Amino acid sequence: MDIATPVVVPFGPDAFMIDTAGRRTDVVADRWREALAGRDMDVVPAAATVLVRCGYQDVLTAGDREMLVHLAREITQDEGAHSGRTVTIPVVYDGDDLADVARRCGMSTDAVVAAHISAEFRAAFCGFAPGFAYLVGLPSALHLPRRDTPRTTVPAGSVAIAAEYSAVYPRSSPGGWHLIGRTEYAMFDVARDPPAIVVPGDTVRFVHAAR
Repeated sequence: MDIATPVVVPFGPDAFMIDTAGRRTDVVADRWREALAGRDMDVVPAAATVLVRCGYQDVLTAGDREMLVHLAREITQDEGAHSGRTVTIPVVYDGDDLADVARRCGMSTDAVVAAHISAEFRAAFCGFAPGFAYLVGLPSALHLPRRDTPRTTVPAGSVAIAAEYSAVYPRSSPGGWHLIGRTEYAMFDVARDPPAIVVPGDTVRFVHAAR
């Protein structure tokens, strides 16, 4: 089925961004990286857009833009549904906000945990901090806006939800998401190759941690 044409948005003299019009941004970004292999270009996916920025030794031509938009248009809405690895993350569900999430969602804490574990998440894009992957696939029953008052410190390994996303905080940082659990996994380590456990395109499943 055809979907809308990606929309090009100017982004300064050396970059451009497109609204992918419903296509998976991680798939578009992967296709573009292949097309630009060997070029001094940076390709950055976000929630609904992909940014391409040229480096010091390269220039984005009108032909480049036409080629990249054409590649994006060829991608179907369901392409990449089974791309990437499957990453399983063990969680202890004892987060500080678990009871409040249950209350606000009209569920028991056990039902919140069951809904989170039953979901199959996909890493749509990374941002906020190195290794912080925005995971789509959160059941609609658990959709809540971010906290009214963000915390000044969220412990590393905190498993959280906000809006339509779930995530794991890779390091201690401020944060406004609802904390429902924690994992001992080091989500980001510069000494590891690759440093991030989860990258865009990966499937993520949460399970109860062994006690």
